[in-house]
Amino acid sequence: MLFIITFYSFFCINEITLVMKKIVIFASGSGTNAENIIKYFENKAIATVVAVFTNNPNAKVIERAKNFQVPTEIFSKEELTQGKVLQKIIDFAPDLIVLAGFLLKLPKNIIESYPNSIINIHPALLPKYGGKGMYAMNVHKAVVENQEKETGITIHFVNENYDEGNIIFQKSFELKGEETPDDVAEKIHELEQENFPTVIEKLLTSNF
Repeated sequence: MLFIITFYSFFCINEITLVMKKIVIFASGSGTNAENIIKYFENKAIATVVAVFTNNPNAKVIERAKNFQVPTEIFSKEELTQGKVLQKIIDFAPDLIVLAGFLLKLPKNIIESYPNSIINIHPALLPKYGGKGMYAMNVHKAVVENQEKETGITIHFVNENYDEGNIIFQKSFELKGEETPDDVAEKIHELEQENFPTVIEKLLTSNF
């Protein structure tokens, strides 16, 4: 009986391993969201981060990825637009591409190659405060200057236009009118850390 149980357990473990989903992350900066996603899936059977792509050779996300033995791919804007990055993505065969603080616009060839398989997180309640140049503190300053009553995060599919893909998930919080952009940034970061990995997991398990 012990042998049968052990054999069955071995079979199940290997079956899970075979169907494990692959995630590729794109990031341009410090990589706190990327690291959070890597850690979240580190001991889960559902998915694993197989690579981190960045256009910034000095990005801290490179160090964070290496700390978890996740391969990194550093590329130029020209390599992105000329198709070289797409080929590298194909080599990793991802089920989902996650933009986590990635500042460049993905070219049409990547978007068309992975329909409804590329997501982004935005630090505002889209469609408000989206578009080119609206990222990080630029967004938080605009929210405070316009005396918004609430703000939050949006996770959405990526299409050919900045921040215009179909919305997957939003989480908001109230503003009292006394917050600074730094205060807003801190709360947004908390929401990102809490919700981004779980939304990814739900997407990969079709629980939405």
